[in-house]
Amino acid sequence: MGERVVIALGGNAMTASDGSASPQDQRRAVEGAMRHAAALIAMGHQVVLTHGNGPQVGNLLLKNQLAADVVPPVPLDWCGAQTQATIGTLILNALEGRAAVVVTRTLVDPADPAFHDPVKPIGRYFAEAEARRFMELGQTWRRFEKGWRRVVPSPEPLQILDAPAVAALMAAGFVVVAAGGGGVPVVRDREGRLTGVEAVIDKDLVATLLARTVRAASLVIATDVPHAVMGFGTAHARPIGPITASELRELQAAGHFAEGSMGPKVEAALRFVEHGGDKAVITSLENIAEAVAGRAGTVVRK
Repeated sequence: MGERVVIALGGNAMTASDGSASPQDQRRAVEGAMRHAAALIAMGHQVVLTHGNGPQVGNLLLKNQLAADVVPPVPLDWCGAQTQATIGTLILNALEGRAAVVVTRTLVDPADPAFHDPVKPIGRYFAEAEARRFMELGQTWRRFEKGWRRVVPSPEPLQILDAPAVAALMAAGFVVVAAGGGGVPVVRDREGRLTGVEAVIDKDLVATLLARTVRAASLVIATDVPHAVMGFGTAHARPIGPITASELRELQAAGHFAEGSMGPKVEAALRFVEHGGDKAVITSLENIAEAVAGRAGTVVRK
């Protein structure tokens, strides 16, 4: 009997190798990713899938901007929900088995400090005049080296609200796709009502929360490199293989992992193992079967 595994698919699994997110490219990329997932399922593992949605949300935001004078822009939480359904449909078609997609909400704290300091860039770069047009609509934009880009809060995920649906589907034998893009961010008001918020939750941190919630033995974070790397970009760079959580924390504290790329993946792997998970692995999509066996990638254990 296999083990229960959460696989977090990075953006490279959803687009072409050059980053193209055309419908045809997305379909081909998802089909390729699902061949690797299907191999794990065939080995008897119980697989739960989650995924990124950055390019897809970026496309929706661009449509918002181009059509703002014709139709009202939809809020960011709606964009997240739409991409969960769209990517989920591609995954369902590719797996062609007992699979199900749960449009998943992730609870965050309305008092999270991130809401007072939006720093997560989303969408494309624009000229200042275009950015100021949307700043007048209440959005926050910041200037970067390549131009102006919208920034939003990235609060800590607290709870996956639709976990009971995920558990019921797993118990019925389905391969479940859940919490895509970090989930649709929602807050609860003083009366207990839920409402979506303009935010993006880190997908890797939510993958950890999902893996802990469904009591997975392993969390596999599939990215576009076979290992996390110590000293990345330097003459002393070397791949990290099997490592303990405490050793990886030391490397993290020494600044080996960039916040915009490998940093969140390392933090997600650490949180999973430190909260009782058997192992977390950071590796390339092609290596996920070997990763579950602990024979590939950066394998983090207690």
